[in-house]
Amino acid sequence: MKFLLELGSEEIPARMQAAAAEQLKTRFVDAMKAAGLAHGAVTADATPRRLWLIADDVAAASEGSAEEVKGPAATAPAQAIEGFLKKTGLAREQLEERETPKGIVLFAVLRREGRTAADILAEAIPQIVTGFAWPKSMRWGAPSQSTASPRWVRPLTGIVALLDGEVVPCSVHGLTSGRETRGHRVHAPEPISITSAASYADQLRAAHVLVSSAERQQIIATRAAELAGEAGLALIPDQGLVAENAGLTEWPVPLLGRFDPDFLSVPREVIVLTMRTNQKYFALSDAAGALAPAFICVANLEATDGGAAIVNGNQRVLSARLSDARFFWEQDLATVRTGGLEAFLPKLNDIVFHEKLGTLADKVERVAALARWLCESGAVPADPALAEKAARLAKADLVSATVGEFPEVQGLIGRYLALAIGEDAAVADAIRDHYKPAGQGDDVPTAPVSVAVALSDKLDTLTGFFRENMPPTGSKDPFALRRQALGVLSILQAAIIRLPLRSLIGEGAIGDQLMDFFADRLKVQQREAGVRHDLIDAVFALGGEDDLVRLLARVKALQAFVETEDGTNLLAGYKRAANILKAAEKDPPPAPPASGRGEGSEAALADALDSALPQAKAAVADERFTDAMAALAALRSPVDGFFEGVMVNDSDPAIRARRLALLARFRDAVHGVADFSRIEG
Repeated sequence: MKFLLELGSEEIPARMQAAAAEQLKTRFVDAMKAAGLAHGAVTADATPRRLWLIADDVAAASEGSAEEVKGPAATAPAQAIEGFLKKTGLAREQLEERETPKGIVLFAVLRREGRTAADILAEAIPQIVTGFAWPKSMRWGAPSQSTASPRWVRPLTGIVALLDGEVVPCSVHGLTSGRETRGHRVHAPEPISITSAASYADQLRAAHVLVSSAERQQIIATRAAELAGEAGLALIPDQGLVAENAGLTEWPVPLLGRFDPDFLSVPREVIVLTMRTNQKYFALSDAAGALAPAFICVANLEATDGGAAIVNGNQRVLSARLSDARFFWEQDLATVRTGGLEAFLPKLNDIVFHEKLGTLADKVERVAALARWLCESGAVPADPALAEKAARLAKADLVSATVGEFPEVQGLIGRYLALAIGEDAAVADAIRDHYKPAGQGDDVPTAPVSVAVALSDKLDTLTGFFRENMPPTGSKDPFALRRQALGVLSILQAAIIRLPLRSLIGEGAIGDQLMDFFADRLKVQQREAGVRHDLIDAVFALGGEDDLVRLLARVKALQAFVETEDGTNLLAGYKRAANILKAAEKDPPPAPPASGRGEGSEAALADALDSALPQAKAAVADERFTDAMAALAALRSPVDGFFEGVMVNDSDPAIRARRLALLARFRDAVHGVADFSRIEG
């Protein structure tokens, strides 16, 4: 049998539909599992005015079950037996007596008869609906005066529940299930009677409702691209906007519109943002990739005039919005042409960055000083004056009229304004790029001036909040410090910046805390690259390593080494040596180490250490970490031979002390590269 459940409502916000459909499916599957009702594939989806679910191959009934419950001994006091009977709901004669190692014990066999699918579904539907969780919900109608009234994302309007062609009777939130639903508001406004679960999609299609969100998305994407092509233009891809328009329409009809080319004087990003955010329009480009004065809107009906009136209406609305955008942009241009971007800076004194960290103007001064220092110190190969100027102007556009209206284009507008008045291109690019990377997959600045400003901005934020004891806690990160730290790491690696972080962060507990924070973020970042977190710990544990580029090079060389046979065996030898030395610390030898090098395998290890130790040390100093690992690899055979050829804890205290000293040299040689005690395996 096939089961259909449709929950009709007023318009469901597009952004909530996919998650709601998935929740509906999950709640249904869980309810059927709990009731023991078998079923096949389950499909759930949404349109703006309904959530729906279809389950295939629903069993006619649940299977009966039997459960055994062990009770007290047959000779137990009457009170204990009565309690067991009350618990199971059985009479004394219905209990079974069984011989066990502890004597005769009473057992209850609880048999549950199977239930029909209709009964199970009728019980499950109200539970699914009343337990539904929405990000936001509302009360409606007369009952809304009570906080106990029904809640849904928008008012519920109807419930369709059909098992094959039969209604599953139930009632929830004052609505009784049936087979009536609604088609398209305009094309099919009369109620529709659904014949069966199998005919649901086809009947609604005939009523100008496409119940599949994937089909609606495909129609929008395909037809929008066709319309653009017919006009000699190209659709600028935006899958998120495709999904949003599919969530706003039940019968999507893409239409091409145009706007006055004079509006192209406004920055491209502002135009695209205006169309996308406010109007849900798709932007188009010409053959050269430039923004075209045209757009695609998506109507929710087939107009008798081919959509001409709809297009005209949308063109008028967009023209008004672009007029506003142009007004803000021209106002900002007039400001900077008179006084430069510096004209905006006094207003930063009126914006509090954080009550403990001062105003935005205070932050700008700190970032500018740090950017200049990064360049003067040689850490970033950029002109210190340009870096300082870019940092000083980077936040200026935050008080511009355009960013005030379109906050998403902060940085971008600063760049456009800087270029409009002839600022150095490196300064303009740094203004745009200093927020980057804003998240996973975002571009990472590599131009020197941009790197200096982006690093300074993020490092100032991190050190400021940690200094004021406001680090992230658990899942809470209100100041996005984890993202800022990942940004620092990404920039250092992409631009190969050799930056001594500790000198910027400072010593003491706060510095240690922030370095640990960077280490944790580095593990998160490198996990996707296949780098083991324990190896990062092994290098960090040595202390004194605050050059993350050098640290990663050492970690990657270490990982390549420990995954070889020599590395695996050397690690095993190290752990054995470390355990012996740890035990010896509790029971140190009474005599100092004997002179001499011993013989055989003991002498071989001593010779190998004499050779490998300086080689590894020199290689680490020169940042030839692969060579350092090769030097350690040479110890593998002598270490194996040592453990096979000698008894470390010799009865002679002097010999024991000498051999322990040899193991300590081996441990220290390894620790010159990494703390092998932190390596798993």
